[in-house]
Amino acid sequence: MTIDLGFNPFDEATRRDPYAIFARARREAPAWRHPGIPLVSIFRHADAQAVLKDSELWSNDFRGLRGEEPTEAAGPPSMLGLDPPEHTRLRALVSQAFTPRMIRRLEPRLDAIAHELLDTALKDERIDLVDALGHPLPVIAIAEIIGVPVEDRPRFRVWSDAAVENFGTALFAPPTPDAIERLAKVFGEMGEYFEGLSEQRRVEPREDLLTGLVEAEIEGSRLSREERISMLVLLLVAGNETTTNLIGNAVMELLAHPEALERLRAEPALLPSAIEEVLRFASPVQLDPRRARRDTSVQGIEVAKDELVISWLGSANRDESVFADPERFDIARGENRHLSFGLGPHYCLGANLARLEAQVALRALLARTRRFERVDDAPLPLHPSIVFRGVRSLPLRIERA
Repeated sequence: MTIDLGFNPFDEATRRDPYAIFARARREAPAWRHPGIPLVSIFRHADAQAVLKDSELWSNDFRGLRGEEPTEAAGPPSMLGLDPPEHTRLRALVSQAFTPRMIRRLEPRLDAIAHELLDTALKDERIDLVDALGHPLPVIAIAEIIGVPVEDRPRFRVWSDAAVENFGTALFAPPTPDAIERLAKVFGEMGEYFEGLSEQRRVEPREDLLTGLVEAEIEGSRLSREERISMLVLLLVAGNETTTNLIGNAVMELLAHPEALERLRAEPALLPSAIEEVLRFASPVQLDPRRARRDTSVQGIEVAKDELVISWLGSANRDESVFADPERFDIARGENRHLSFGLGPHYCLGANLARLEAQVALRALLARTRRFERVDDAPLPLHPSIVFRGVRSLPLRIERA
């Protein structure tokens, strides 16, 4: 029997609070075919885990989706949109910049950046957390890692916003000609910019990731121009979108759960587990798609070769069979096997950096304030892409420490 789940991921009310329909889906329709399109959504932790781990059955390459001609609008496929062994090769060329040791070395610099940003923001009694801290901290961090000049960083937000505006929409319907044209323009500008910067590094190498990518070679394999630019674009966008939303979501959940905020102020050692709970409870990335390499099935639903399956991470992270009392926000939760950074070959390369940036941001905010609260109860502007859970603005009233 087909369940009329009525799940519309573009519906604003659903986006603001999808958890009731997620819970129903886990109970009644753990795999659900969207009416009229070759797409199946899955909602349980075990099913999502199985799909994300199995790169032999489930592909991350969406070129020529539904028989459409591949478009050049988004440039060459990034590491995110490739499968092993191509993905493995590209990941190896960049992973050296994101080892736990390298990330730990960044903490003092990130801490200084967070306090510098708050020095400016806290001159006023009201701040927009996203503009003041949530967006600039990860942008500055990834810009410094890549080696982008300070004066060029304002361009990052414009590019990043444009690149993710319709991210995920093409899973449900072909992009419009206008969307393709806008995306082509953005990626063209980013490509020209990074190619110019790459030429500078060939002449004057520095100790940054861009120089590493220009010079990178593993077993005789170098990055092509297109691969290098695609990699830099991916790092730019992924390096700030997820973390910006994570920081904003952390503050919103602490405001929604004042007892947790009070406890975190009293027990700052809980900060790492608090960030893990935000990742589980309000996952910045809500979905992760895959393409079937051959005919298969999930939870009794037939999936044909080249059809799409979307793992709803926001639902998997509240699966009752995995998490005790999953609807409770518990900053001291012990075992926390959330899927917010994915799983398998495509596990987020920047997961440790995102965690550290969120911890640094929250630690600085708590240290510099006695209290903070929402300015009003007006609905906050959502991220334009259904892939992300987050807001574009978070006005706060601040009492400085």
